[in-house]
Amino acid sequence: MLHLPILRQGEAYYSVDSVTANHHRTKQPLVKISMANSGLIRRDLRALPEIASMMSGFTCAELIALCEKASDHFFNATLPLGDAEQTPQDYIEQTSATTGSPWVMVRRNMEKIAGVMSNISGVLRGLTRNLDLSILDRGHGEATGAVVSYFRRGDSLGVVLPSNSPGVHSLWVPAFALKTALVLKPGASEPWSPYRIIQAFIRAGAPPEAFSYYPADHAGAGEILRRCGRGMVFGDVGTMKAYQNDPRIELHGPGWSKITIGEDMIDRWPEFIDIIAASICENSGRSCVNASGLWVPRHGYAIAEALAERVSKIAPRPANDPEAAVSPFADAGVASRINALVEQGLADPGAEDVTLKYRPGSRLAELEGCSYLLPTIVHVDSPEHTLANKEYLFPFASVVEVPQREIPEILGPTLVLTAITNDDAFRRRLLTANHIGRLNFGPIQTNRIVWDQPHEGNLFDHLYARRAFQMALQST
Repeated sequence: MLHLPILRQGEAYYSVDSVTANHHRTKQPLVKISMANSGLIRRDLRALPEIASMMSGFTCAELIALCEKASDHFFNATLPLGDAEQTPQDYIEQTSATTGSPWVMVRRNMEKIAGVMSNISGVLRGLTRNLDLSILDRGHGEATGAVVSYFRRGDSLGVVLPSNSPGVHSLWVPAFALKTALVLKPGASEPWSPYRIIQAFIRAGAPPEAFSYYPADHAGAGEILRRCGRGMVFGDVGTMKAYQNDPRIELHGPGWSKITIGEDMIDRWPEFIDIIAASICENSGRSCVNASGLWVPRHGYAIAEALAERVSKIAPRPANDPEAAVSPFADAGVASRINALVEQGLADPGAEDVTLKYRPGSRLAELEGCSYLLPTIVHVDSPEHTLANKEYLFPFASVVEVPQREIPEILGPTLVLTAITNDDAFRRRLLTANHIGRLNFGPIQTNRIVWDQPHEGNLFDHLYARRAFQMALQST
């Protein structure tokens, strides 16, 4: 059986404490994962100031070049996997085996990660607002007609990662090019991507000391976030509450991403069904940027019917089927619990699962011993309904009718909003809303990311702060 080690500043370490991840379909053991306890993590992280000093010795240009080389290795090379090796196809199959994501979805996310690494210069231009990165090398320099200076907010970035989709790993990768050591705690079901990314960087010539990889329990995750200068955490609402008052931690929780159609465009709604359905269903609805709600001034039920008819055609397929569009749950119990929550919401008056008109039967389905939740479109009669603003780990969306004058205030926290409208006054109201993270004007999928635009917080601002700086010239 494969054995994934801890990486202590890039060096493999096999612990006597381990857990086993099983294949989601066969339930057979697939990989043993060494576990790091809090004491080991605490001891290792004492070296972070020294590692930060080492990272400061590189120029940003040198680290960008390493990132670009690592992209090719990540996507194409056979890389170490503990005492074994991993081809790109091995990575796809292994990630699929423990997360349930079909091969085609894993490959798309692999392309997404590699794309960020290969286009890291453009990503950094977006994050830094086109700052000359040599200013970070020198400590000061001229930008936009003024002398500026930046300092690092912390000696490292500790990241507590999820298991739902490999694509999230593209969010922490730019930290390396910004001279920041990385301390990663992988998700229990998705240990593969961060390990492979690290190996790709090391193969490209990056200093191994810049990367630590600690599979750990909740206590270990907490130790990482406490000890690292800056942190990033992915999780549910409960996890977000635990860290919401800590400015050192960048939070990535539920997205509650939405689409709205303005009064001026609502009668043309059939033109937008394709982008709405794709926003809901791509990546099996498991990303925070997938749409979980459609808020419209009228035609709500007709739109719900059209969407339901479209998504009802999505059915479970084998993992290696290139047409697979919905993922099974690695834990069948999770699927059952989510299904029960949806049914509980539907029991409240004013909600209808419109999908049942086109796909009778339960949304909880099985194929080859795997549990699936099939795409579901719900029409609710009020924005106060239990299901009006819910997000689940499968393609689910509610359709809500609400007067345009009540938007955006009534939407609540929204990571991505696609607003299909040419109404200038409506657009201005959306632009001033502080509870909308990303804003798309026009028929743009909520899950379409532009990498030169910051996503859910700005990593550069999280890692660096600008100081007041003056310098008097002195004669020699």
